[in-house]
Amino acid sequence: MSNVMQGVRVIELAGWTFVPSAGAVLADWGADVIKIEHPETGDPQRGLNVGALGTAGPGGVSFMMEQPNRGKKSVGLDVASEAGRALLLRLIAGADVFLTNLLPGSLERLRLSVEDVRAVNPSVVYARGTGYGVRGPEANSGGFDSAVYWSRAGIAAMLQGPDAEFPPFQRPAFGDIMGGLTLAGGISAALFKRERTGEGSVLDVSLMGLGVWNVAPDVTATALMGEEKLTRFSVKDMPNPLMNYYQTSDGRWLQLMMLQADRFWPDVCAIIDRPDFVDDPRFAKAGARFENRVECIEELRKAFAGRPLAEWRERFTITKGVWAVLQTPAEVLEDPQVVANGYVRPVTTEEGFEYHLVANPVQFDETPPDLVRAPDHGQHTDEVLLDLGLDYDEIIELKTSSVIL
Repeated sequence: MSNVMQGVRVIELAGWTFVPSAGAVLADWGADVIKIEHPETGDPQRGLNVGALGTAGPGGVSFMMEQPNRGKKSVGLDVASEAGRALLLRLIAGADVFLTNLLPGSLERLRLSVEDVRAVNPSVVYARGTGYGVRGPEANSGGFDSAVYWSRAGIAAMLQGPDAEFPPFQRPAFGDIMGGLTLAGGISAALFKRERTGEGSVLDVSLMGLGVWNVAPDVTATALMGEEKLTRFSVKDMPNPLMNYYQTSDGRWLQLMMLQADRFWPDVCAIIDRPDFVDDPRFAKAGARFENRVECIEELRKAFAGRPLAEWRERFTITKGVWAVLQTPAEVLEDPQVVANGYVRPVTTEEGFEYHLVANPVQFDETPPDLVRAPDHGQHTDEVLLDLGLDYDEIIELKTSSVIL
């Protein structure tokens, strides 16, 4: 992969997954990302309850720490101390990007506001990831993606089926990962602007804004027509029966996603051995299928329930209509397209244990990235501070006073 960010230095003062995943993407692209962690506690993700989320696996790999922190350097630094803050500002002075998820109030208390940072580096890109944005009554409220992105922004409500007893719950870091990629893209644009103008930018991405963006069609439709006009369908009465889920005889699921329904209806009828449906007045045209959609969907369900997934895979080769199998993560790992494009990449620990991480989906020069494991807590403290100009006596004194790890 072309290291398109080679020579870019990022100072990351952030924990958990949202903002650190932006740093991971930038590291994938070749940036030098220095992760600042408290010398005692580190990123709170490191201490996440292993029993609750199963974050540690074979080889001692903590996948919830590895995925958003691969490729970085870790410096244990107490930025709340005067000496620690001074060292942080020295690092920022030589950086291109300052990346943080600290709330506005915390940044003010630590004297790390935009003005404080710009005083040592006027052209730095100051990038913030927040829950609710930096303005409004909840600007200083923290928020995890399941609460803000998934629930507050309307995603869970729009994904809940009309007959569902409970709303759907998101998978771990679902919004965080997307937010990090979005933030990395914004940083790239800000660096491009600085290359053209010499001016740094203040960049903000919030989980709230990201969630609203993801349900933009529903939000804009509601703003235009009102919520009462926002039509909701279940899998039993989808307006286009060729955009629906169907279960096979061995309990697997297929999704049909054929927007040009009339074009592909004859193919589907041939695939399910019901050529009589092609000219059946109830189903022959899109309008008729809509009027008789409940009956049409039921007929399709009966047909798909008659054969196992393996047979349907073979039968669907006759059509160019879009369809897919609902795959498990284990199947995704072996998917030929995932393998061929390098979407999941091998990583090796210093002890020689190999595991896999998901690469960010952006590739340059048709080459997947080579990923590097996440750093141990404070692994690069000495290296980074020596590079900053400190000597070993100064480093030992700072360690003795608990300013660094």
